[in-house]
Amino acid sequence: MQTMINSQMPEFSVQAFKDGQFITVSDKDVLGKWGIFFFYPADFTFVCPTELVDMSDKYDQFQAMGVEVYSVSTDTHFIHKAWHDASDSICKIKYPMLADPTGFLSRSFGVMIEEAGMAYRGTFVINPEGQIKVIEMNDNNIGRDANELLRKVEAAQFVASHDGEVCPAKWKKGDATLKPSIDLIGKI
Repeated sequence: MQTMINSQMPEFSVQAFKDGQFITVSDKDVLGKWGIFFFYPADFTFVCPTELVDMSDKYDQFQAMGVEVYSVSTDTHFIHKAWHDASDSICKIKYPMLADPTGFLSRSFGVMIEEAGMAYRGTFVINPEGQIKVIEMNDNNIGRDANELLRKVEAAQFVASHDGEVCPAKWKKGDATLKPSIDLIGKI
């Protein structure tokens, strides 16, 4: 298996549901800012709405950091709208819900479960140049935590703007970082 870290996101153009409307989202919309692709198995399921609402609860924080969130499933944009209209929790979502009924995005990001026609829980943080900087993959029985993702995005943004510095384990915004050098070897 080849790593996807630092690889370029694929070129794409898909339908999406956002703010009561159908829109088209492409790779060109993602470039120039930070982005999160948040793959999940399917609409009208069990763990998925808990994750999407968790992301929705943090959406303003992500937006304040210059990050756009894109949830993605192999459902159509019509199903996203139906779920939005039927669910008291999903109707609060403000970020684009990307439709991937052909599985192109799911395959491109390596999360497609071919025999099921749906995606694993994959999370990808994309930098403004379109490179994948963070990958998190979970089996579909295991939900994710938007707080931890927020921390990872903060770390990715920090190291992108502070050449030569790295973020240690459990680093949070404002914490000390490290400057790798021969002097640190064996002293941490």
